[in-house]
Amino acid sequence: MRYAALSTLLALSGLVILALVREQTGTQGFLVGLGLAILPVPLLIATFRWLDRVEPGPWRNLLFSFAWGACAAALIAIIANSFATRWIAMATADPSSADTLGATVIAPVVEEIAKAAAVLLVFLFRRRDFTGIVDGVVIAGVTATGFAFTENILYLGTAFGTDQLSGDSGIASVTAATFFVRIVMSPFAHPLFTVLTGIGFGIAALSAERHHVRRVVLPLSGLLLAMGMHAMWNGSSTFGEYGFFAVYAVFMVPAFGLLTWLVIWTRQRELRTVREELPAYVAAGWLTPAEPYALGSMRARRLAREYAVRRGGKPAARAVSEYESYATSLAFLRHRGRRGRAGADFVVRERELLHELWWRREVARPALDHAARMTAPPVAVAAPPWPVYGAYGYGYSHPHPAAATRQAMPYPAYNPYRS
Repeated sequence: MRYAALSTLLALSGLVILALVREQTGTQGFLVGLGLAILPVPLLIATFRWLDRVEPGPWRNLLFSFAWGACAAALIAIIANSFATRWIAMATADPSSADTLGATVIAPVVEEIAKAAAVLLVFLFRRRDFTGIVDGVVIAGVTATGFAFTENILYLGTAFGTDQLSGDSGIASVTAATFFVRIVMSPFAHPLFTVLTGIGFGIAALSAERHHVRRVVLPLSGLLLAMGMHAMWNGSSTFGEYGFFAVYAVFMVPAFGLLTWLVIWTRQRELRTVREELPAYVAAGWLTPAEPYALGSMRARRLAREYAVRRGGKPAARAVSEYESYATSLAFLRHRGRRGRAGADFVVRERELLHELWWRREVARPALDHAARMTAPPVAVAAPPWPVYGAYGYGYSHPHPAAATRQAMPYPAYNPYRS
């Protein structure tokens, strides 16, 4: 029911925003704007998908985020910005100041709140898929990519209409200048702003559920930072002739580099978490000794999928990819549990993930063992220095029946086939 309502809302907002943009740009301008605005979208989506390779989220979350940004958020922004600008113009009797205030004050607040709504919805209703900073960055970035896509259609279509009236064409045209600024120089601008909100939600997702204040303050802090950077970017034209280039060089490029480093560092930390947490399941007999290393290396993961393709085709590679994803989720779940951050459904979720691994083991284990041999010498994997949860009744990390030949553990075995 909830998803049907959201789908209907997005469909209606998509039709309305389509009509509004076409009305402002004309049919020809709309088509030109659409053709130019779509160019950076595949690159941006691929970039965010690459960042999410350690524990890929479901495509439905990305589709929802992009659709929300392109339809609902864009519609909210157009209506609210137009209303606010007209109201300021009537109150001050100065249209030029109304445009400036609208761009530097109203637009950043309205647009960032509208985009943040998608991150909030995924955070609340897809909590299992939202476990850390990378998830926040990806959802926020894809939402902003959708928003920028619609906004670029409007700006490029309007520029094309201006050129049609003035007769300008080529490099000297308004369309070329708009394309250079929005598509070539700053395709990452909107994603960069909204990613700050996503980081706030991502850190909140890492916090324990009992930290209610932190889980509210962190997303709001990220949202305020996003608004501030957005306002500085929109107001750069008021800083003088070279204000745009100054803000671009002094703030945007360093911020983009810093956030890129943060996300890559976070991804490496996630891989380290996989290597550190999964040996508990080796000790319990659920995984082979080579799997924690292979699952904690992106190169080994790729080699495992390639091996599976050669041996069993695309279905086998898909099974290995799913196995890698479920094992990563299991490692993150255990990591949160050891730090008291797991939810009340820890036991149920751990059982589900172990089931998913067990059904894919015949295809995935040979591929991962092969990848481990190809990337590192065989190393005996010892049990971790902390107890397996099952020993204390916290979870289902019990020895698997396949590990019957191993040393008996001080708690009963968990059989995935037992009803």
